[in-house]
Amino acid sequence: MAQKGVQLDRETFSCSICLDLLKDPVTTTCGHSYCMNCIKGFWDGEDRKKIWSCPQCRKTFTPRPVLEKNIMLAALVEQLKKTGLQAAPADHCYAGPEDVACDVSTGRKLKAIKSCLVCLASYCEKHLQPHYDSPSFKKHKLVAPSKKLQENICSRHDEVMKIFLDEHKGHETVPAAAERTEKQKELEVRRLNIQQRIQEREKDVKLLQQEVEAINGSADKAVEDSEKMSTELIRLIQKRSSDVKQQVRSQQETEVSRVKELQEKLEQEIAELKRKDGELEQLSHTEDHNQFLHNYPSLSALSESTHSSSINIRPLRYFEDVTAAVSESRDKLQDILREEWTNISLTVTEEDVLLSPAEPKTRAEFLKYSCQITLDPITVHRELLLSEGNRKVTLMRQKQTYSNHPDRFTDYYQVLSTESLTGRCYWEVEWRGGGVDAAVTYKNISRAGESDECGFGFNDKSWLLSCDRKSYKFLYNNVHTVLSGPRSSRVGVYLDHRAGILSFYSVSETMTLLHRVQTTFTQPLYAGLGLFIDHGDTAEILN
Repeated sequence: MAQKGVQLDRETFSCSICLDLLKDPVTTTCGHSYCMNCIKGFWDGEDRKKIWSCPQCRKTFTPRPVLEKNIMLAALVEQLKKTGLQAAPADHCYAGPEDVACDVSTGRKLKAIKSCLVCLASYCEKHLQPHYDSPSFKKHKLVAPSKKLQENICSRHDEVMKIFLDEHKGHETVPAAAERTEKQKELEVRRLNIQQRIQEREKDVKLLQQEVEAINGSADKAVEDSEKMSTELIRLIQKRSSDVKQQVRSQQETEVSRVKELQEKLEQEIAELKRKDGELEQLSHTEDHNQFLHNYPSLSALSESTHSSSINIRPLRYFEDVTAAVSESRDKLQDILREEWTNISLTVTEEDVLLSPAEPKTRAEFLKYSCQITLDPITVHRELLLSEGNRKVTLMRQKQTYSNHPDRFTDYYQVLSTESLTGRCYWEVEWRGGGVDAAVTYKNISRAGESDECGFGFNDKSWLLSCDRKSYKFLYNNVHTVLSGPRSSRVGVYLDHRAGILSFYSVSETMTLLHRVQTTFTQPLYAGLGLFIDHGDTAEILN
C-alpha cells in the first residue's frame, strides 16, 4: 500500500506537459502547476496570438502572467525524490499509445506483458503473477499482449468461442490438431506466395532505382550538352555581330574619308571661284576702256569644275540595308529556333516513362497542368484586336494595323497561340457575346482564303469546340457532333499529347465533360480561338 501511495504522490507532483516530476515548479492563477521551462515554452508558442492559456483547463490570461517559483511545492517534490522515487515504477513500465495496458492496474495504466485467452484480459508483471502461482490458472492460455481479445467472444452467445473440440457426441467436431495441420499448410502456401511477391517487388524496386540513375545521368548529360551547344551558338552570334560591327565601322571610315576629300575639293573650288569673281568685279569697275581691254585677256581661265554626279546624298539611309539584312537574319533564326524548339520540347516530353499519371478528375487536379498560353500577333485576323498581354481577342468592325505576314488568317476570324503544346496541358477560355470557337490545331493549317483547309474543325488538322448561347458542337474533319451540357461562359480544354487525349469541359462550380477525343497526335499542337457572330464579342485565355 505504501508503494501505491508513493506512486500516487509521484503522479500528483508530475508536470502534465513533460510527464516528469516538477522542476522549478510554478503555479498558474487557475491552480495548475508546471515546470518553469515547460510552461514558458508552451506560452512562447502562443505569443503571436497575444492570448495565453492553461494547457489543462484552457483558461486564458492577458497579459502573459509573470510566474514565480512555488517554493513549497518545490520542497515537496524534493522530499518525494528522497523518500519515494525509487519505489515508483519506471516510466518505461507505463503503457503508451501503442502499448497494451494492464486491465487490473488503476490510475496511470501499466504496460501489459501477457494476455489471457480465457480471462480475456491483459496483465502487467505484478498482476500476472497469480497465473503462475495458483493452480486455478494453470489451464489458462497466455499469449503476447493483444488488443483484439474481444474478437474471441461469440457475438451470438456472449461467451468465449470454443472451436476444434475433440470429443463431443452429437456435435459436428473437428480435431484441433488435424484442423491446425490443414490450416498450417494453407498458411505456408500463402507465405510462399507472399515471399515470391516480395522478391518480385524487390526486383522491381531495384530496376526502378537503376532507371532513376539512368534518367538522372541522361538528363544531366543532355543539360550539359545543350548548355555547351547553346554557349557555342551564342558565341557564334556574338562573333557575327562583332564582324558586322567591324565591317560597318570600316565602311563608315571609308565613306567619311571619301566625303571629306570631296568636301575639301569643293571648298578649294569655292575659294578659287570667289577669287576669280573678285578679279572680274574689280575689272568691271575700270573706267579706262583701253585699260579694261588690255587687262581682260590676262585673266586666267577657270579650272575644271567638280562634277555634281560624284555627289550622292542619301540622308539617314546609308546603312539601312545592313539593318534590314540583320533583321531578316534575326527573323529567320527566330523561326528556326521556334520550330526546332518545338521538336526539342516534343522529344523531351516523349521520353519513355514507366508509369503514366492518372487523368485528372477535379478542377484542382486539372489546374495543376495549367500552361502559359499567349496569342500570336502574326496569325491574328486583321479584324481581331489583341489585348490583356495577347491573351484576349475582340471582334472589331475595323481592320487593325497589323503588318503583312504569310502566317496570318485572311478570311476566318481566327488566331493561334504563340506556344506549341506538348505533354500535358490545361487552359480555360472565358467568352462573352454570341459565341466562341475553342480549338487545337497543327501549325501547318492553311491561312489564306476561305476554304475548309483554313477553318478550325473543317479539316483533319484541327479539333474544335464551338459554343454559342444555345448549344455546343464538336467539329473534326468537317463532321459536326451536337453536344449536351450545362451552359457556361467558360470552357476548359485538357490535352495529353503523348496519350492522344483531348477533352472539352463546361466549367462553372463543377466541371462537366462535353466531349473527349482519343487519337494519335503526329505533330505539336497549338491552341486556337475564333469569333464568328457579333462585333464586340470577346474571348480570353485564362491560365
